Amino acid sequence: MSIVEKPFRRLYTALFALFIVFGMSMTIIGATLPRILEDFGWSYAGAGVVIAASAVGYFSANFLAGLLLKRIGTRATILVGLAVLVTGLMFFARTSSLPVNLLLNLAIGIGQGFLELTVNYATVRMEKPGSGRAMNLIHGAFSIGAVAGPLIVGLLMRAALPWAIVYRGIGVIFALSAFAMPLLPFDLLKDGINNAENKEKSSLARHPAYWLGFTSLLLYVGVELGISNWIAEYFVSVFGAAPAQGSFMVSLFWGGLLVGRLGIPIFYKGSRSDVLLIASALLMTSTIAGLTIVGFLNGGPILITLASILVALAGLGCALIYPVVVTFISMAFPNDQSVAIGFSSMGGGVGSFIFPFIMSAIASSYGIRTGFTTYAFFSIICVISCVLLIRVVTSRKRETAE
Repeated sequence: MSIVEKPFRRLYTALFALFIVFGMSMTIIGATLPRILEDFGWSYAGAGVVIAASAVGYFSANFLAGLLLKRIGTRATILVGLAVLVTGLMFFARTSSLPVNLLLNLAIGIGQGFLELTVNYATVRMEKPGSGRAMNLIHGAFSIGAVAGPLIVGLLMRAALPWAIVYRGIGVIFALSAFAMPLLPFDLLKDGINNAENKEKSSLARHPAYWLGFTSLLLYVGVELGISNWIAEYFVSVFGAAPAQGSFMVSLFWGGLLVGRLGIPIFYKGSRSDVLLIASALLMTSTIAGLTIVGFLNGGPILITLASILVALAGLGCALIYPVVVTFISMAFPNDQSVAIGFSSMGGGVGSFIFPFIMSAIASSYGIRTGFTTYAFFSIICVISCVLLIRVVTSRKRETAE
């Protein structure tokens, strides 16, 4: 069975390629963080504020894009996001000024939020309801970029080239992508059932699934991006790794995500998305807890090897949580998917906003090891939220069927 039907393949392929570049844009901040701290003289707290600015733009744009999709259309929404994203990427890190970079990273986050929401919505409209394979696979594209971005940063560092070049290069690719958007068949996407739209919107906030989707992605994205943004510094400061080796850990983490997001939708053709979500969440939690414990031990190269394995497994555990949660939300609210998905995605953005403050505050006061302990704790809460979401959505489907 194909991932999407034939009329959608050209659009899906283009969005798949776009999501690869999107993944690169999301992880280069973590890969370049050690050099940013060194070259710009920022503190952990200062870096946390800059990272949080991106999150503010991200979650604000997630919600706004969900509202705009049915007003201005998918194509126009994605073009707005690309314009803002390109602006931020072309000027970020040209100066060491923290306020200037804060504003530019805010713009980057806004663009990323628009892009992420529109691609998720378009994918939901293209695939068979409840399947989740197209959603999992397109987030595999995100993982490809998430792996490639830090690798490119590492290569630039080893070649003694300016690390900020990666921001300009990605900005140019997004700019070129914007010219291709008018040529894609976005008109094939069909909106949900409009005659029930107002009634559905009024009942969204009263349904537990609406808030559980928000909470699940808040916790998940906070933990996922927290690990991605700080794992390089964790290896440098805790294990004494070189900055280039720390950057490679970011790629290793996203490599685990890549294996899960590409491999599972290709080889697993079953329909038990609930089992996949729970298994993925449990693996994420156990490996992050293990990575935290290893950071408190003394063992030299052996511990570095063990920690590296745990990083890859943590990435694998994170692989399916976001796309499967979005799939469950689309099933729970079939008549108003753009707003429901936008609200859940906003939860992810809120998580990426809050967690840098938590991490920077804890790392500054108690050390980065304790900061990672906090991530392990919140990953446990994420598992609980995902289990509750599955139960609520399954119950809602039964009620609808009856």
